[in-house]
Amino acid sequence: MVSVLASCGLPQVGPNKRQIYSGSVQREGDAYVVSVNDRVTRATAVVPALGFTSDFKYASRLTSDTIRPGDTLGLTIWENVDDGLLSGEGLNQTALEEVQVDSAGFIFVPYAGRLRASGNTPEQLRQMITRELEDQTPDPQVQVRRLAGDGSTVSLVGAVGAQGVYPIERPTRTLGSMLANAGGVTIEPEIAQITVTRGNKQGRIWFQDLFDHPELDIALRGGDQVLVEGDTRSFTALGATASQSRVPFESQDLSALEAIAQVGGLVSTSSDPTGVFVMRNEPAEIAGQVLGRSDLQGAQRMI
Repeated sequence: MVSVLASCGLPQVGPNKRQIYSGSVQREGDAYVVSVNDRVTRATAVVPALGFTSDFKYASRLTSDTIRPGDTLGLTIWENVDDGLLSGEGLNQTALEEVQVDSAGFIFVPYAGRLRASGNTPEQLRQMITRELEDQTPDPQVQVRRLAGDGSTVSLVGAVGAQGVYPIERPTRTLGSMLANAGGVTIEPEIAQITVTRGNKQGRIWFQDLFDHPELDIALRGGDQVLVEGDTRSFTALGATASQSRVPFESQDLSALEAIAQVGGLVSTSSDPTGVFVMRNEPAEIAGQVLGRSDLQGAQRMI
């Protein structure tokens, strides 16, 4: 009976070192086994990090006061006469409330005509209206205010303190300030990712990078959708480790040593310290740099 049990062997929790090497291309398998060195580390480092596209970065250069299509403005015009162009008899001021910036970026002001508001600050628009009116009424005084209109809202969903639709106002013109207005993120900042959807474009950034790199704190636009979610990456641990499981990342960057520690380390009685393998289906451009060749085919990218 003892001899029969010994011949059966115990089930494995993962392939051993000999079995992995037997599946290598060098032995007519489909996986390249490459020793980790400085060259491999440099090649894999070219994988692009999370970040906003150039279109989103362009938005970050816009000032927080820039008027955009969909904004709602409030105008007040004072005239230095008792019976002016816009004001009634006995009054010297006229209030134009809720002037909507149309989809082309223009507004209409009586006697000043159709003016481009989009791309200008309220101060620049005030000067434009003043120039158009000063030839028709003496010394006009104009005030331009941005109001919270239906076209200037942003929706925040996911792991934020209070999900909802928020107006873009002066204190909340940027992504960071809008997140703060919604109660911040409710998950660990180290694994929080922010996705901004604008029309048919998307940009993504780590929450921590948003504060480490202020230039990435983009200006928001009406209709933007912001999603906050945890990092979805994970790795699977098999073999002579304290536990075999699928493990989520606990930080942006995870080293092999940290990954082993997350599963309780190696089993000292059965592990081979020279038999630690990271199996990854690398993109073709990375695999080509690591292996120094460009004729990879199909599953031969596995490293």
